[in-house]
Amino acid sequence: MIAEVIERWHDYLRGELDGGLDELLADDVVFYSPVVYTPQRGKEITARYLAAASVTLSGGAAGDPAQAFRYTKQVLAGSTAVLEFETSLDGTYVNGVDIITCDEARRIVEFRVMLRPLQAIQAVHEEMGRRLAAAGA
Repeated sequence: MIAEVIERWHDYLRGELDGGLDELLADDVVFYSPVVYTPQRGKEITARYLAAASVTLSGGAAGDPAQAFRYTKQVLAGSTAVLEFETSLDGTYVNGVDIITCDEARRIVEFRVMLRPLQAIQAVHEEMGRRLAAAGA
């Protein structure tokens, strides 16, 4: 079950998922951000955060695929996936983990993001703030 959800998540990141995040997220999804104190509840706000993050964390300098966002490890068990990623944001190395949980309908019901090191958290916080403000979130 989770393997299918993660395959669709990867399709979304490549811009290949018909229906986009609306297709992937449960209506009552909960998003846990590394830079926001409270959980964000609901499909609309979660979609805004994930869309902003996908642009913010795309990574690297133009034309440098070595610095681009990439998943480096993936562990799937039951209804949960743990995906480790690496990227670069304005020259700052970013290492993180997405913890994704799905329901029986194969929709994401919980999405947690963990980041390191501290410089990466600060850089992501600043850039996400700019992007979310521009999007009216």
